[in-house]
Amino acid sequence: MRKASIARKTAETAIEVEIDLDGSGAYDNQTGVGFFDHMLDQLSRHSLIDMTIRAKGDYHIDDHHTVEDTGIALGQALVKALGDKRGIRRYGACLLPMDDALVRCALDLSARPFLIWNVDLPTQKIGSFDCELVREFFQALATHGGITLHVDALHGVNSHHIAEAAFKSVARALREAVEPDPRKGDAIPSTKGAL
Repeated sequence: MRKASIARKTAETAIEVEIDLDGSGAYDNQTGVGFFDHMLDQLSRHSLIDMTIRAKGDYHIDDHHTVEDTGIALGQALVKALGDKRGIRRYGACLLPMDDALVRCALDLSARPFLIWNVDLPTQKIGSFDCELVREFFQALATHGGITLHVDALHGVNSHHIAEAAFKSVARALREAVEPDPRKGDAIPSTKGAL
């Protein structure tokens, strides 16, 4: 049962996240931030992690707290659903093209959070969405999910395409990393014996 629910409430946001690592990529994400919902849908669909997210935030200020806190809660849900990480592949990587954009992701579910982010978005906004929040989301996800996460945009001129390719690339790498390893079904994937 690799499922988890997280509820996170602060003075700035109220977030509820439910995930199923062994899902089919079904999603129902409603954060009040349209472009971000679209990206979360991509994350779910391409990772095959079922995902239901409800978020309410201090939109009268901006979308920053909502996006960041959703990343925190989703990271916490991943940790909870993975448990001791017995039997998973642990590592994942993806080189993902989307029109003009080409984004590479490599990640390790190491419990040692680290983000390398080499992604330049050429505009400040995608619609009304602040482009800098893409990095903020992945920083929160990596930190609270215990993920060593490297994301590099190799090509791209369109901010929407680059951002979407980043989410899809991370999704595909995450799919690979959380999958059961058929050759090491009951082993923790570390010589330390713990992750």
